[in-house]
Amino acid sequence: MAKCDVCGNEYDKAFEVTAGGKRHVFDSFECAIHRLAPACAHCGCKVVGHGVEARGEFFCCASCARMAGEQGLRDRVA
Repeated sequence: MAKCDVCGNEYDKAFEVTAGGKRHVFDSFECAIHRLAPACAHCGCKVVGHGVEARGEFFCCASCARMAGEQGLRDRVA
C-alpha cells in the first residue's frame, strides 16, 4: 500500500500525481488539492477551478483580483 504525502494514511487505492517533475502520492483528492492547488493571492482559498492569473499571481475570481489592484480581468459572463 502507498502512503499519502499529506496525511500519512496508508491506502490501497492511493494514486500518484506528477507535477513539475515531482512525484506525489495521495489517498484523496482533498489531500491532492491541499498540497498542489495554488492559493488565491487575495483571500487565500485554494483555486480548484480555472481561477484567473495576473502579474504571476493566482486568484480564485476576478473580484479578488480587482481587490488586489488588478483592473484588467473579469469573470466569465453569459
